[in-house]
Amino acid sequence: MKRILIPTDFSNNSWNATRYALDLFKEETCTFFLLNTYTPAIANSRFMASTINGGQIDGVLDISENGLKNVVKRIEETCLYKNHSFKTISSFSLLVDEIKDTVERKQIDLIVMGTKGATGLKKVTMGSNTGDVITKVKCPLLAVPENAVYSKPKEIAFPMDFYLGYDVKVLDVLIELALLNKAALRILHVSKKGEELSEEQSKNKEFLEDYLMDVEHSFHFVSGTKLEVAVQCFVESRSIDMIAMVAKNLNYFQRILFRPSVEQISYHTEIPFLVLHER
Repeated sequence: MKRILIPTDFSNNSWNATRYALDLFKEETCTFFLLNTYTPAIANSRFMASTINGGQIDGVLDISENGLKNVVKRIEETCLYKNHSFKTISSFSLLVDEIKDTVERKQIDLIVMGTKGATGLKKVTMGSNTGDVITKVKCPLLAVPENAVYSKPKEIAFPMDFYLGYDVKVLDVLIELALLNKAALRILHVSKKGEELSEEQSKNKEFLEDYLMDVEHSFHFVSGTKLEVAVQCFVESRSIDMIAMVAKNLNYFQRILFRPSVEQISYHTEIPFLVLHER
């Protein structure tokens, strides 16, 4: 049984991520943990938290618990699958701290979060909450942009530089998801013009080919263009449904997910990102 954590703030963005997760795993037996954290504004300062009275906490607790009940009710009315069960968690805590704790206590396999994307220079491409969870919580995470519309994944892009500075088993979540949806992995390597793979990269490519032998996959090479532009073109040309990356390669990872520097980049507003972590 898969155990999936869905943090929610009851926004349309969060609901879209919830609905996406339910549809993505509709064939799987899953327990979904719906999490809402609340902190009265005064609690944002550690020095002032002791001044909060019980009435303030009770008030926001009621809002949180009622909000979670409404989410479950909406699920039951619109997209309930028989093999899915739900548990709610309402916590007076900071979001990242509570997610870390819940991942450990509940042995979570995957986090699914909504994120607000923005296109263009000097704009935030990944919501701060989602970005914090991605960088601070060591658990696979599926970030679902507000404009993402669910369709069964047929092609998953996997940009990489063929340097395996991580345990290759981190890819097992990706392989499992591809097999579940009968999706193909499209491995994208972007290099400088005229640059060839090093001996180490070539060996890692061969190793990956063996490791991915049970999944339909192919390798694609682009040179002479910016990484973000290459990903955008690849997404558009192949009708990519999801992008997967390993979080450990921070420079490569952050360039694609957090800092697209070209006005025409829009993949982060439409395509879900599967972020893979070593556990």
